[in-house]
Amino acid sequence: MRHTEGYVSHEIEHGIATIEFFHPSSNALPAAILADLAKTINDIGIDNRVKVIILRSAGEGAFCAGASFDELMAISTKAEGKHFFSGFAHVINAMRKCHKLIIGRVHGKAVGGGVGLIAATDYTIASHDASVKLSELAVGIGPFVVGPAVERKIGVSGFSQLAMDATEWRSAEWAKRHGLYSGIHKTTFEVDDAVIKLSEHLAHSSPEAMAQLKKIFWHGTEHWDTLLSDRAAISGELVLSDFTRNAINKFKAKAARQ
Repeated sequence: MRHTEGYVSHEIEHGIATIEFFHPSSNALPAAILADLAKTINDIGIDNRVKVIILRSAGEGAFCAGASFDELMAISTKAEGKHFFSGFAHVINAMRKCHKLIIGRVHGKAVGGGVGLIAATDYTIASHDASVKLSELAVGIGPFVVGPAVERKIGVSGFSQLAMDATEWRSAEWAKRHGLYSGIHKTTFEVDDAVIKLSEHLAHSSPEAMAQLKKIFWHGTEHWDTLLSDRAAISGELVLSDFTRNAINKFKAKAARQ
């Protein structure tokens, strides 16, 4: 699925489905990319050819820069805001409901919604430079939609640190210590090697057993369709504030000078 800017693609080989997303703005997640990600994960989740899924982004820079600032600035009503943030909810819920185990392959920094994607994987292997940040509070929103996924993975304490220190990067070592990453490696070659080894191992495991494991991993999240929708409404209202508008404009101006 290609757009004017960016794409979501997938390929299936020997029972392993690799889903890749790309956007020229540091792999940001505009609404179209989010919608395609959710649809692709839903479709592959019921594909009997697939035993395990790898989720990755393209390029050599950031893994994911989170929400598109341009689209955030274009939101003019609460309904539009809820619709935009529901895109993140749909992707997280697709990953949650998917019958296949999902391995995250992270090659660089992740911000906001990108951290939410990582948290919604079942096992994540990252490079040593894959630091993370939940920057939402710095622009007056807060990580409401991705919060349940992050909190589930690293606990309330780790989530509160990320949510409150909205301008601070946390290292890959920090992320591994808190359970966000399952393993970290010095080079992307080593990351890819580890991802391939694990995915090939899982591709030869029992699909029924892995599906049951997935249910256990996500036990207690059955209410997330409603929860994440409600959280999207909170973000959708806050994004209309003058604080958020001014903060985003400052971020964009700073980025343009760099």
